[in-house]
Amino acid sequence: MLNKSKRSVVVSIISLWLMCLLPSSLAQASEQYNNLTQHLLLQYLAEPTAEREKFLAILQTGSAAQQLEYIDNIQQSVADFWHKKQVLLPFDALDSHASVIDKNIALEPAVDDYLGVINYLRKLMWLAETQEWQAIEPGGLLRPGDGHPSIKQISQRLWLLGDANEYLVDEVVYLPTLAKSVQRFQSRHGLKADAVIGPRTLFWLNQTPQQRATILAKSFVEKTTYLSQLPQPYLLVNIPAFQMALVDKDQVVLSSKVIVGKPYRQTPQMTGQISNIIINPTWTVPRQLLTQDILPHVRQNGHYFTEKHFDVFDYEGNRVDFTPQQWQQEARGRFPYRVVQRPGGDNALGRYKFHFNNDQNIYLHDTPSKSLFAQSDRDLSSGCVRIEKIQLLADWFANRLVIDKRTWKRLQPNYTQTQWFALSSTLPVHMVYWPAWVDEQHLAQYRDDIYQLIPPQSLNLLSQKEQPKGVVQ
Repeated sequence: MLNKSKRSVVVSIISLWLMCLLPSSLAQASEQYNNLTQHLLLQYLAEPTAEREKFLAILQTGSAAQQLEYIDNIQQSVADFWHKKQVLLPFDALDSHASVIDKNIALEPAVDDYLGVINYLRKLMWLAETQEWQAIEPGGLLRPGDGHPSIKQISQRLWLLGDANEYLVDEVVYLPTLAKSVQRFQSRHGLKADAVIGPRTLFWLNQTPQQRATILAKSFVEKTTYLSQLPQPYLLVNIPAFQMALVDKDQVVLSSKVIVGKPYRQTPQMTGQISNIIINPTWTVPRQLLTQDILPHVRQNGHYFTEKHFDVFDYEGNRVDFTPQQWQQEARGRFPYRVVQRPGGDNALGRYKFHFNNDQNIYLHDTPSKSLFAQSDRDLSSGCVRIEKIQLLADWFANRLVIDKRTWKRLQPNYTQTQWFALSSTLPVHMVYWPAWVDEQHLAQYRDDIYQLIPPQSLNLLSQKEQPKGVVQ
């Protein structure tokens, strides 16, 4: 019998050999069709059709004569998929006499993450074909040091998914090495990396390889399609990732954490043109937020408006002053007033506001609550997007787009004077919803479907957030 350390080495060696294999069905395709099969598989996972299913069967299990008969149609089908999405392909510039292999390779979209996505999809489909994926149900939280029979299953799953370097087949104690693997897994799923295995960590552990492959393929196609014709520079906010990127000349020149809208006050998927920056903005409280958020505080504390530096106006623009008791009474009624917060350290918009015209009153801004950016779940706003690296973003605008640079520089030490700044040109901003991608380190990243936008009938991938939110991931 092998001891535990020797078994770990043997299992690791076997794993390296297995991961080099194609899925069993894909291995049956002749070598010259490997690239084409991978292209078609991605498209089938993203948008399954009967024709793509038929073509995959021909490439994977068809006779040589059948493959030769259909190869041109299959290649054109793969090309047409991207043509309809206005994604350019090297295939379009090939000579008609190019070899089959050259044509298959040229069907790859010219984007940096394509190979990483394809490789990860191959791995997932291998797992789907060769591994059982029974639900892990420990019946409670698991912390480092705990002993439980499901530890063995968790260790195996993390090893199969690439988050663990080894799999100790007889281990039933939650050891520190496994805790590090759990933390890696939690990090690439946008969870708090605390090594505590709770409901959300289990949810992602239990997602099948097929489900993972489908959501990754769909997200890749959506992202590639969206970005293919996008003029630069631009700002892009990926809502479920809680992340913003400023892209210029095909480079991410600034990346920042963001806070987005709560599930019941969602940040919409939209496009706009940033036309102004406001330094030291005032905040006119939207009516809904006034009713739901501000007035309940006033009913409890008549000094709330004064303490939070709010001015109150009637609808003719006259400032209204009441005693604390009168404000409490007014807050219980119809409240026919407009409420504006003055600039300053506790202003809800913080130091900067980036304005773009839209009918939903959405904009990008700073926040005085900087500690919120340390949270893993950042769907906390009322719909607008709060940016952590707001000063760096403002500096980029000031250096490139702000027209009146002299006034901008003069107002930097001033935290009370509100000033609108025009730009020499607008900057596009895009709010998108991509819950999966392969990052620059070739790691597959997944995020919760925070707004429940992924159809459960196609993915069975629903957000597992509980209300109210717990701290255990």
